Amino acid sequence: MTHPEAGVASIDGDVGGDVGAPPPDADPDAGESDEPPRPPAVANPRRALAVVIGVVFIDLVGFGIVIPILPFYVRSFGVSDAFIGLLAASYSLAQFLAAPTLGRLSDRIGRRPVLLASLATAGVAWVTFGYAGESGARFGTAAALGTLFASRTLAGAMGGNIAAAQAYVADITPRDRRAGALGLVGASFALGFVFGPAIGGLLAADPVVARADALLPAFVPATAYSLPSFAAAGMSFLAVGVGAAFLEEPTRTRPAGDAGAAGSEGTRRTTAIGQFRDALASVTLRPLTVAYFVVAVAFAGVQVMFIPFVADAFGYDATAAAFLLTYVGVLGAVNQGVLVGRLSRVVPSRTLVAAGSVVLAGALVAIPATGLVDGAVGGVALGGPAWLTLPLVALLLALAALSLGNALVNVSLATLVSASADDAEQGAAFGVTQGASSLGRTVGPPLMAVLYTVAVASPFLVGALLLVPVAAAFGRRTG
Repeated sequence: MTHPEAGVASIDGDVGGDVGAPPPDADPDAGESDEPPRPPAVANPRRALAVVIGVVFIDLVGFGIVIPILPFYVRSFGVSDAFIGLLAASYSLAQFLAAPTLGRLSDRIGRRPVLLASLATAGVAWVTFGYAGESGARFGTAAALGTLFASRTLAGAMGGNIAAAQAYVADITPRDRRAGALGLVGASFALGFVFGPAIGGLLAADPVVARADALLPAFVPATAYSLPSFAAAGMSFLAVGVGAAFLEEPTRTRPAGDAGAAGSEGTRRTTAIGQFRDALASVTLRPLTVAYFVVAVAFAGVQVMFIPFVADAFGYDATAAAFLLTYVGVLGAVNQGVLVGRLSRVVPSRTLVAAGSVVLAGALVAIPATGLVDGAVGGVALGGPAWLTLPLVALLLALAALSLGNALVNVSLATLVSASADDAEQGAAFGVTQGASSLGRTVGPPLMAVLYTVAVASPFLVGALLLVPVAAAFGRRTG
């Protein structure tokens, strides 16, 4: 459960290089425009879209691989669960600081070099992450935690490349089809979380660890934590190879002053603070930036404390938790790759944000209640395998609602962001809003982790309450 991203479409032909007419029921607020047709930014837009989505997918498989083992990795050093939240916050803080810079940098020097350099650096970070246990064995817990935080922070900074990826998609698709194209990026995220956690869970299983320990050289640690980390690094390097071989740099509108303009205005706009000042001063970007922040804080309870929750309430290990994440990823792929794309053709984006916030809030309330289902209904037997319990069924239903609400909110917000910026500023707009989301994931995890140590249900309930004003604000705008 991770990055909330971009819009949707079915993969069978909603995205391409031809400029089509806007849907007849298009939402004026969603940014449909009367812009004239423009030349394709790449020779083959469909191929370019497939390549960038493939690169994002491979990278996200690697990111997803480490998700199931993170809380257990932290707990293996005998420290408080609060460090789980702090570790998540370190990633997000770095992403918050880096996303606007990487987005703006991609506007100026190109999408391709930013994507390739960030992917390569992320690979180095994941290798280092896998050696935290070795650091702890040699130098103590403080060294282990220092390795975890340093490598996770570097990986987070490189995770800011989502702004460049979204801007690349915006470069190669006309405005009236960007919801669909951005949705494919969102679907690639979801698919990354189908395969990533499943791979990570399998690599953390005892038989796999024992086999790897027998095969790998002594200087390569083989543990339930190092193997997923090294696999994540391998996926990042694979993404670099695919991008280097096949990713074409699009032609696009360059920002004013790109040819070396100097002065205070140019300097101000290239800083994160200057970009956020501009976003908060913009009538169209301000509510979207704030919404990204609030939704990220609200969702942090699930992102950070879901795996500790199922470990404590259901007794699940990293492998079992990984299969739950895979289930969410499958649903996310369907929601973001098919369902929300079709809804976006007939329902205004703002309405989808409001509806998704309501569904997501309901799911957050339901998740901590799932562990109480057996007691509430008197231990009803379902039959079938022993692992198929009523609390698990309730949890699966809550996660289905969670996936739907998350897709509706984040896909529609990304569509509105693209519509709010002109072609020369797509990278900057996505960088600012993804930066706001990263800031929310910086503030949220430590708060939610501390709340979890006080009351298990509190991170989920607080998150649901935070979504109420988002639903009200976007619901009111549709009236």
